[in-house]
Amino acid sequence: MPGLIGKKIGMTSMYDAAGKNVPCTILEAGPCVVTQVKTLEKDGYEAIQLGWGEKTEKRTSKPMKGHFDKAGVKPQKRLAEFIGFNEALKAGDQIGVNDVFNEGDFVFVIGKSKGKGFQGVVKRHGFGGVGQATHGQHNRLRAPGSIGAASYPARVFKGMRMAGQTGNKRVTTENLEVMKVMPEEGLLVVKGAVPGHKGSTVLIRK
Repeated sequence: MPGLIGKKIGMTSMYDAAGKNVPCTILEAGPCVVTQVKTLEKDGYEAIQLGWGEKTEKRTSKPMKGHFDKAGVKPQKRLAEFIGFNEALKAGDQIGVNDVFNEGDFVFVIGKSKGKGFQGVVKRHGFGGVGQATHGQHNRLRAPGSIGAASYPARVFKGMRMAGQTGNKRVTTENLEVMKVMPEEGLLVVKGAVPGHKGSTVLIRK
């Protein structure tokens, strides 16, 4: 399997083999259930669909309930597709963290970053601010400065770094080392930070 769906638990620290204290993130990885196996003949491509986190039938739409009933599994909170899977897997099979990851592996973690709301250019893009605080300066310290030319081109170019919605975007953090695998608890400890708040859903890919 190339990966699993999981949840961010929080951060801690561990000592590596050299005795250095490194920051780590604890992830709940799986167990995931196979909800569909897509084939080249039927779907046009080969992939496996995994589900994670059971939810009640009351909160499941009728089309999705039929999808889960066809696979013979309970309704799942989150679905994701993976390619490059074990062809022996079939709908209804369960995959745990120890079936996919080993200590020393490197993984990509995909999640949604923390939303910061509407922010100015200093917080959003790291601008240094304009001008100085003295000599009659009023409220221009954190202003963006000039955003375009005058009569030509008489518009603001696309991609101009300005104030706006910050965070709450899909982010991929690459090459995080797996420090520890705890199959009994279904936990994975990776080196470094991953996007999202505590309790947020993440995709963990090898």
